[in-house]
Amino acid sequence: MYLRSQPHIFSCLTVARKTSEERNNNGKAGDSVFTVSLTLALSQAPISQQIKLPKLDRALAGRSETSPGTRRGTMGFCWSGECGNRPCWAGHYVPCCAGWVGPTVLLCTYGFCSMMRPIEPFMTEFLTGTYKNLTSEQVNRQVYPVWTYSSLFLLIPVLLVTDILRYKPVIILQGLSYVAAFVLVLFGSGVHLTQLAFFCYSIAMAADVAYFSYIYSIVEARYYQRVTSYVRAAILLGQGAGALLAQLLVSLGGVPLYCLASLTLISVSVALITSIFLPMPKTRIYSAEQGFSVEDSNVPDRQDFSVRVKCLTAAEHVGRMFRRLALDCKESYSSVAVVFFCIWAATGKCGFYQVASYIQLFWQQIQPRNFTAYNGGVDTISDLSGAAATVAVGHISLEWSVWGELVLGGFTLLIAGVIFLMDLSNNIWISYTCFTLFKTLYLPLTAICTFQIAKTLSRKRYALVFGVNSFVATVLQSVLTATVINTKSLKLTITSQFLIYASYFAAISLPFTVRGVCTVLRMKRPSGGNQAEAANDRPEGSRP
Repeated sequence: MYLRSQPHIFSCLTVARKTSEERNNNGKAGDSVFTVSLTLALSQAPISQQIKLPKLDRALAGRSETSPGTRRGTMGFCWSGECGNRPCWAGHYVPCCAGWVGPTVLLCTYGFCSMMRPIEPFMTEFLTGTYKNLTSEQVNRQVYPVWTYSSLFLLIPVLLVTDILRYKPVIILQGLSYVAAFVLVLFGSGVHLTQLAFFCYSIAMAADVAYFSYIYSIVEARYYQRVTSYVRAAILLGQGAGALLAQLLVSLGGVPLYCLASLTLISVSVALITSIFLPMPKTRIYSAEQGFSVEDSNVPDRQDFSVRVKCLTAAEHVGRMFRRLALDCKESYSSVAVVFFCIWAATGKCGFYQVASYIQLFWQQIQPRNFTAYNGGVDTISDLSGAAATVAVGHISLEWSVWGELVLGGFTLLIAGVIFLMDLSNNIWISYTCFTLFKTLYLPLTAICTFQIAKTLSRKRYALVFGVNSFVATVLQSVLTATVINTKSLKLTITSQFLIYASYFAAISLPFTVRGVCTVLRMKRPSGGNQAEAANDRPEGSRP
């Protein structure tokens, strides 16, 4: 009765309900339109009427209580991240403190299952064993390079369509690609089918940008730090669990490698099923600005309001997205310090994947005959130690804007020394130890780069910057693969290749060490002018 006594509000509310019902019939977000239209109606109400608006709030709260699990005093398990002052797509019209739990649990489950691949520590032995009968030369020069080259060309379209498709379809595509890859690994034979399997695998790897960007589009900003740690921990736990399971089954149970491949297929299939239940994000990282604003809206009648609630055309959306991409690139890379952290993220990722991809061939070359391989155990220890080091870095109180580059340069030089030692020694146990140290040193350095870059970025730029870094890393990896592995004139042995990788990390460490020393010395000088000059070089998020 109160609404009917207010003609202005009741008229707008009637249009809002009608528009909401029409959009619901078309499969669109009618609840969001209802809320925006109601807010617009209230904004047009006279001051004298706004005094009585709490009655309307209670009426709206009563509307939410018609659905089970949405009462104000009930802790509902909301699968949407859009709870708070506006209703979520799950139907909650009141603030919900569990809005981030559902998507995070599902995404962590997906990440754990997709990364729990017991066959990977023994993939080279599986391909060169009695099941596939491929030679080490074929695996080294014809099979593994397919993953590198395919990722180079697949990253660009994946990065461009991820925002348009709103992340979830790309995550489902990643799950499908993992399933297809390991079906081909299990049941395919010959070089060509194995190459096709690694092509599918490269599609899944290219889709990682959707996995890491999804959580930022579904939860509120105050949960970013918490959900990021959970999502990354799920990946490391999945890798460690898969490696540990593989090592126990091979060493203690004598389980054939074919069974490990079957377990891997089951695990990625569970991940695919889990991805289907992920909630669809309501906003896009690059297109958040194209929503309409309540403060800038004037709704004198229902016809103008109907025009306001219509979506932009596809052409306008694409045009805005690419313009936003260009502006975001310019703004994101405007800081010299951020550029340096991005350079290390790309070059370090390139070197890491080169070492990790060919380490099994290296171990196969130096291990004694009739030796029981402990690849899975090494992967387990290295993943867990890397995770512990990453968590430790997150709790170290240090002015990373000053010391970060010096830390990167110094520890990258240690990584180069570890690879040199691994290459010079023919002892398999020393090689195992060196590889564990290699991952333990590398993983926390990536965390340093990630949070230093993230401090300067808004919600709309994570996928862009991290995707560009991944693309640059893949380009460098393709060049390194073509130069070191596929050059027929060189014909380098696997040990010579690792000598080059050690030199590669040593070369990376030099500019970061020099710049880090200069930054520290400049910040320690008493001159205010020099300190001000150095402060302009810091990431914005690191400034006091």
